[in-house]
Amino acid sequence: MQSGTAITSPDLHTEQRWPSFTRLALQAGYQAAAAVPLRSRHQIIGSLTLLGTEPDGLEHASIQLGQALADMATIGLLQQRASRRGDLLAGQLQAVLHHRVVIEQAKGVLAEAGNMAPEDAYRTLRDHARQHGQHLSELARGLATGTIRPHEFLATRPASDDTTR
Repeated sequence: MQSGTAITSPDLHTEQRWPSFTRLALQAGYQAAAAVPLRSRHQIIGSLTLLGTEPDGLEHASIQLGQALADMATIGLLQQRASRRGDLLAGQLQAVLHHRVVIEQAKGVLAEAGNMAPEDAYRTLRDHARQHGQHLSELARGLATGTIRPHEFLATRPASDDTTR
């Protein structure tokens, strides 16, 4: 299948390449098989198996039709993959933006409560998160929602912090 062309087995009774598949196909009443690639340019993403109930039961035209169907299925599968990737990326970007907004809100809360510049408030927030093994976004959410009071937070700052305006 790596060649990107169909692989045929006109009579499964004489097929030796795939013993497990051949046995199961014969038990199910199939006597001929062809596998056509699901391909896009030079990329093979799978295969479509065509089965016939008679030896030599898959004509060249049937295999060509199967390849056309496989090509259309490939387009649909690749579009779905691209759509999923786009949705995933959009979700990740939305999460990053949300975290950034929360951090900006927390910076504002700290800057106001501690009478400091926003850059200093961010540095204080970041340093506290690092020192206490917290995620910056979780700490920021606590300050932004009021579950962490800014004055209590600022009281835990080391005395050497000079972040006032």
